[in-house]
Amino acid sequence: MRVDTAVLHRFSSRAPLVAVLVCAALALGGCASGSRARSAAPISSEAGAQTVQASKLQKFFWIFSPYRPDIQQGNFISKEMLEQLQVGQTRAQVQFILGTPLLVDIFHAERWDYPFYLARGDGELTSARVSIYFKDNKVERFEGGNLPTEREYIDRIAGPTTATAKEAPKKEEPANMIQISK
Repeated sequence: MRVDTAVLHRFSSRAPLVAVLVCAALALGGCASGSRARSAAPISSEAGAQTVQASKLQKFFWIFSPYRPDIQQGNFISKEMLEQLQVGQTRAQVQFILGTPLLVDIFHAERWDYPFYLARGDGELTSARVSIYFKDNKVERFEGGNLPTEREYIDRIAGPTTATAKEAPKKEEPANMIQISK
């Protein structure tokens, strides 16, 4: 009987501490495993690229969240690539210009879909979709909307580049003005 009271006393004094630690671990784990899904409008081919920014509150609490890498999924199709497409091109020509389609549906064999999704670590979400429609293995029409250029995409990933290198071209000396010293 004496052993039971000694054991119960030892566990009852630590129970509140254990309960607090368990609750803190669950709360912190819940904050770190929050859903990355953003409330974005459903993506359609006509809409072009859509970008959703993180709210000010999300940016403030980003300090306390774990590191989140940038995640890119799908084929990035730029404005320049879409301008190369023409009605009447073959599937092989389209595949050469845009790459292998991410979605080829057996129920819609005459349509290729190129979805694109970029989730930045800071909460910014960009999504786009390009659809190519074929008839008799030739492009009948394509939908893509307002897509970013390649420069805009690179700036979005790596940050804006400095324009000073473009504005100040290097001044080359003519060959006849070079002096050779002995």
